[in-house]
Amino acid sequence: MAAIESTPEFVNAVYTRTRARLEKVRARLRRPLTLTEKILFGHLADPDRAQLDPGKAYLELKPDRVAMQDATAQMALLQFMLAGMDRTAVPTTVHCDHLILARSGAAADVARAIETNKEVYAFLESASARYGIGFWKPGSGIIHQVVLENYAFPGGMMIGTDSHTPNAGGLGMFASGVGGADAVDVMSGFPWEVLQPKLIGVELTGKLSGWAAPKDVILKLLDILTVKGGTNAVVEFFGPGCASISCTGKGTITNMGAEHGATTSVFPYDARMEIYLRATRRGAIADLAGANRDLLAADPEVAANPEKYFHRVVRIDLSTLEPHLVGPHTPDLARPLSEVPAAVKANGYPAKISAALVGSCTNSSYEDITRAAAVAREALAAGAKARVPLLITPGSEQVFATIERDGLLSVFRDFGATVLANACGPCIGQWQRDDSPKGTPNTIVNSFNRNFPARNDGNPSTLSFIASPEVVVAYSVAGSLEINPVADEIPVDGRTLRLSPPPPAPEVPEKGFVFKADGYVAPAEKPERVAVNVREGSDRLQLLQPFPAWDGNDYADLAVVLKAKGKCTTDHISPAGIWLKYRGHIDNISNNMFSGAVNAFTGEAGKGKHPVTGEVMEFSKIARDLKGRGMRWVAVGDENYGEGSSREHAAMEPRHLGGVAVIARSFARIHETNLKKQG
Repeated sequence: MAAIESTPEFVNAVYTRTRARLEKVRARLRRPLTLTEKILFGHLADPDRAQLDPGKAYLELKPDRVAMQDATAQMALLQFMLAGMDRTAVPTTVHCDHLILARSGAAADVARAIETNKEVYAFLESASARYGIGFWKPGSGIIHQVVLENYAFPGGMMIGTDSHTPNAGGLGMFASGVGGADAVDVMSGFPWEVLQPKLIGVELTGKLSGWAAPKDVILKLLDILTVKGGTNAVVEFFGPGCASISCTGKGTITNMGAEHGATTSVFPYDARMEIYLRATRRGAIADLAGANRDLLAADPEVAANPEKYFHRVVRIDLSTLEPHLVGPHTPDLARPLSEVPAAVKANGYPAKISAALVGSCTNSSYEDITRAAAVAREALAAGAKARVPLLITPGSEQVFATIERDGLLSVFRDFGATVLANACGPCIGQWQRDDSPKGTPNTIVNSFNRNFPARNDGNPSTLSFIASPEVVVAYSVAGSLEINPVADEIPVDGRTLRLSPPPPAPEVPEKGFVFKADGYVAPAEKPERVAVNVREGSDRLQLLQPFPAWDGNDYADLAVVLKAKGKCTTDHISPAGIWLKYRGHIDNISNNMFSGAVNAFTGEAGKGKHPVTGEVMEFSKIARDLKGRGMRWVAVGDENYGEGSSREHAAMEPRHLGGVAVIARSFARIHETNLKKQG
């Protein structure tokens, strides 16, 4: 077993502290509590004096652990090194999943990544060893799947430097995405400060059937809440329908809660979570959770009268839910599959599918892969294969080894699929795509979580549509959005094929998981002997210097570098893809600043007019030149500015290049915090 820190003793200590703090808060409030409130108030730094006022008061919380992925961990660890500490104050892990470029297949891609990124990996591994951090090597798995398998536990609190950290809410954990500066605070022993969230209750009734999957629950909820409807709120699920969804299915739903802007999403502890805990070698933690069930669900009065305790209540009947497809360009543009062909014609979308992709932190569990393989197996039996390139990304070493043992990988290979590394790959833009030149309009379908322009393949002309893994595989058979693959007859070599709904998949494998943690490196036994590797003159890593302090004077005569039109997500402000290699070098990464942002005056992305010279150039060059002239500047956005990823580079880059303020109608939660943290 990996030397994990979520041991029974650790979890029991969390429950003991939570119970003691809740006793104090209950004495103050004298009312029933939601599950969200139990976890929040159970982690208050000072339960006696904390001001409690949803949407107004800021809470100081003491999370139980921190998780970081390799792209954001670089800047977080560079900041942590300035704190002068010998080790992190809470259990922390680093997971290498973002820097692996999907190109030809798992083994070759991982080997290439290790060589290409050896300097960054050496820094992350040495810093982890030096500061008492668990380190997961490239190829070990996607951060959120590995966390679910090893570290998450019901009723705990975790922050992570990745916006999809709420994945652990599927195991009843309050898990929230943050910027690196917030993580550094907690790693240094300071509280995590966060606006007390409002509460959105989602009541689930009925039971999923047919082609409907857990993914469709969150796609439907995104349709209801939109991409900003959950901002500064926690989505808490309740109702009899919860028990019909597996633990990893719940994780899919809470994972994509990041897309409606929620601080996090969480399910109450139930038998499905217990099954998963026991299947992943954590029976003792399941026993503890069972003995502390009162801490791990809302008080009974909440379900009896939810409108009294939640600021908003949404109800979804799982029995009537249809499979959905969302997109393009935004994850809240949802349609039932039955409406997609008409929408394709009405909007002029390219109907032919150029690629289908299954995986990501949202949908790469054993259950996900099993359901997808069932569709592929049925098609093979009927003499059909994938019509388009199909890429499969397992979530972890454990998932990969288990689906290999159970014959699922051979099904996909016979079906014509390519199995990629256990990593983020195309979901984060790490995809070397040679079949579709940049600027070529085309359509892809995937089981990912975000579909902003250029996010997956660097091509702003690619239309990305999101669905469940089984629906994605069905579309790979159909090859076109003009066919409803779950209802229509699909032409195959002069005949037709109608796909059946995949049978219910086992949430855990019948033979158990093949435990794999070969990529885990425990912290050094003598950390004081470890030297952290940062090469002088590196173009990948750069030691940080604190930004200049405010001089106390008002800002005046500020130039406007950018007025953004429409969406200005963190992908627009600081794209990933080819730029991921510079995430540890603040000066080099700043060359991508606003490269995806659309100029409100010209409609062109990435360029504007220099306010002094009048020359049209890239926004980053304008900002760098103004900084050289000693001129400070601002950027102007629209609504929900900074939506998307937790990457703090989108806040650090403007500050590094001389920006002093961002003006917008509204901000996404994580990005607003990141801007404030960077001054």
